[in-house]
Amino acid sequence: MAYTFNKKQNDPQNYYWFSNGFSEEELKKIYTDVATLPFEKATTFGDGDKSVRSSAVKWIPMDKKWEWLYKKLMDLVSTANDTVWDFDLVSAPELIQYTEYYDAEGGHYDWHQDIGPGIGSLRKVSITVQLSDGDEYEGGDLELWQGGNSIIKAERGRGVVVVFPSYLMHRVTKVTKGTRRSFVLWVGGEHYR
Repeated sequence: MAYTFNKKQNDPQNYYWFSNGFSEEELKKIYTDVATLPFEKATTFGDGDKSVRSSAVKWIPMDKKWEWLYKKLMDLVSTANDTVWDFDLVSAPELIQYTEYYDAEGGHYDWHQDIGPGIGSLRKVSITVQLSDGDEYEGGDLELWQGGNSIIKAERGRGVVVVFPSYLMHRVTKVTKGTRRSFVLWVGGEHYR
């Protein structure tokens, strides 16, 4: 006869979202402060293939000016993680990535996972913050693939926050009109266990 402890169940293929993760005042502060940061071409773990990803990014420093934003994102991740996955999370060792997808450049990010080699192997949870109103752009949908024919189109709107496991396949569809703006941060700090 064997005895085991009951373990908390989780939902490893699901996501969590906040309809109003950021206030209008916070969003205005983000726009003002991010305008002072330099752009660079986006890559995927060092690969700059535009057929996979076409966007421009800025990296948000981990300093006193941006501390409030890191704390807020970590609090949102903590709420989502406690509700859905119960992963062993330690830290966010990477910088927040601010991204713009332009219609003139066919802005998109094809199907991918946020995990990978090196520091990417420490990612467990991805958090995306929509900074554009849903009517500021066409296309540019964040889609999550749960396997089989199950593709979920994430909610849109300024201030909407979507949180999901970093191993979940997802994409940003091609922007056909306007500009899509968002933040992304990855949380983990330890290998999956």
